[in-house]
This record gives sequence, C-alpha cells and structure tokens, in this order.
Amino acid sequence: MISNQILQTNIEGLKGITRVDLSICDTEGKVLASTFTGAEEYESAILTFVDSPADSQVIQGYQFFKVFDEHQLEYILLAKGGSDDVYMVGKMAAFQIQNLLVAYKERFDKDNFIKNLLLDNLLLVDIYNRAKKLHIETNVKRIVFIIETQHEKDVNALETVRSLFSTKTKDFITAVDEKDIILVKEVKPGETYDDLEKTASMIVDMLNTEALTRVNVAFGTIVNEIKDVSRSYKEAKMALDVGKIFYSTKNVVAYSKLGIGRLIYQLPLPLCRMFIKEIFDGKSPDDFDEETLTTINKFFENSLNVSETSRQLYIHRNTLVYRLDKLQKSTGLDLRVFEDAITFKIALMVVKYMKYMENLDY
Repeated sequence: MISNQILQTNIEGLKGITRVDLSICDTEGKVLASTFTGAEEYESAILTFVDSPADSQVIQGYQFFKVFDEHQLEYILLAKGGSDDVYMVGKMAAFQIQNLLVAYKERFDKDNFIKNLLLDNLLLVDIYNRAKKLHIETNVKRIVFIIETQHEKDVNALETVRSLFSTKTKDFITAVDEKDIILVKEVKPGETYDDLEKTASMIVDMLNTEALTRVNVAFGTIVNEIKDVSRSYKEAKMALDVGKIFYSTKNVVAYSKLGIGRLIYQLPLPLCRMFIKEIFDGKSPDDFDEETLTTINKFFENSLNVSETSRQLYIHRNTLVYRLDKLQKSTGLDLRVFEDAITFKIALMVVKYMKYMENLDY
C-alpha cells in the first residue's frame, strides 16, 4: 500500500503543474491526501459513486474518478471543477496513481523475493521462475553486504543506503531483522574485493555523516548465480559475528579476510574448553594480571621482537625477558619460540570466542 505521504506529495506536485485541486479518498470516503479543505463533506457522495457502475462522474462541481489496482477498486480521486480541462487533469492524476500502485506492488514483490532468497526459503525451481517473472537477471555476479546499525529500525540509515544504491536496478536493499540492513549488490566486471572493501568503507562514512549513526559492515564472497546469494549472506553474517569477537576495532569486515578467526568460530564449545584446560591447566588468561596481558599483546603486535617490545613498553630488555620467563614457568609456553607463541595466540582467541558465545546464552 502506498503511504499517505507519497500520495500527498504526488497530488501537490500535480497541482503545482495544473493548478487543479485534487483529493484522494479510500472506498469508505476517508480522505487520505488532499490539496484543499472540506473534502470530508463528500463522504456520502463517494460511497454512492463507489456503488455506481461509472468510472468517472461529475458531482456537485467535482470530477470523481475510480482508481483500480488491477481489478480491485483502491481509491476515489476528486478533481475540483467540472470543465473538460479538469476532467483531463483528473484522468492523468488517476493514471499516475494507478502506475504508482503497480510500481509499489512490484517493489514489494521483489523485496519479498529477495528476503526469501537470502533466508533460503525457496526451492531452486521457484527461484528461477520468480526471478523471471520479476525481471531479475539470474546470472549477474552479486555480493551481499550486511550493515548493522546501533539502533533498531534506523529509518535514516535505511534511507541513506537506498539513496546510494536504489537507482541501480540490479542492486537490492532490504532488511530481515530489526537492526541489519541488507544490500545485495551487483559486482561489475573487473571489480575486486579491494574495490568492494572501499564500497563498505564508503557506506560507513556516509552513514556517519548523513544519518549520524555508527555502523559495522560485513560482506561475503562474490557469487555468479542468483541461487547462491544466500551463501554470500551467510558468509556476511559469519563475518559480522567473527568481527565482533576478534576484530572489534574494525568497522568493515570481509569474509575472505577472517583468517584463523573463521576456523575458531566454527569450533564446538566442549572442544574449546578441552583445549584451554590442556594449555593453561585449568587456568584462564583472565587470571593473568594487567601487566602480563599488556606485555603479551605488545609482544605479539611486534612480531615477537624483544627489543622493539621493550622499547614500546618503556622497560629494560632484561625486564621483558624476566616477564617472559615468568610466563613460561606458569604456562609451560615460551613466547620467544614460534610454535609456543602460535599456540598461545590461538588459545587467547579461543578464550575470546568462548566468552562471546557464553554471553549470548544470557
């Protein structure tokens, strides 16, 4: 159904061009949009006109027109004046509104199709049949972006995204829950993942500037067929979750760059607990004091370089060595040895994942 605001904007635009006052009412005589006051007085005349076989009629100095959605009567249009010129304006206005109904219905149908496509709710044969009926190309390269907003039903963010992409006929914007905006974007020939990452960053910047909202954007991999769009959507969802756990400082996350985080995210929690118990002997990295955790993180940031780490921590090299020796005694892992460092790094990531998943249960 077209919103009353859209109807109002359209008849105000038509009045600006033709200088003819117009009013749109529903089939019960209720005024939905009008450029003049007093249209409510014609409720009984509208009800009589609805029951009549005529498609247009002059009543009390107004031209009445029926507007159909296919064969269903949807609106009654009133044009002020009884002349032939007013009749022509009324017919044009009725035609315009009828076309709006068709356009909105098509958009709604496409939106439903894209939602069901993303959620894997369609049989393969239905995907191709409905895509053909809705004039959606099936062999266009596409990728799915998920734009997570801070607030539920962020209308400003949704409208900003639509203004950026909705003019492109092969791009689709929809939503499957309260906080996420989904962009199914056509991938142009020669467009790379680096280009798509720039697109994601542009979305973040635009929403920050135009809609005054902070968002996280994740995207899946490029698919060649419409049937695989749901796969790209699932990848984008995983990228969004993995990004929150392991890359919380980033507001753009690509599924193709998740690295080891993708593997850890798919581990069952019992296996994770077993691994942590084996590595830390029942302890948790949370048990380490702040100084030790800072030392560990800085050591990893500097690719296990003792000199650079001690310089950035403003401590003597021997102090850092002492801390690393102390850590080795408590865990059995020497972070100066590459294999032990990898084990420790993975263990820290597993603990992060476990904490995230356990918090979801509450």
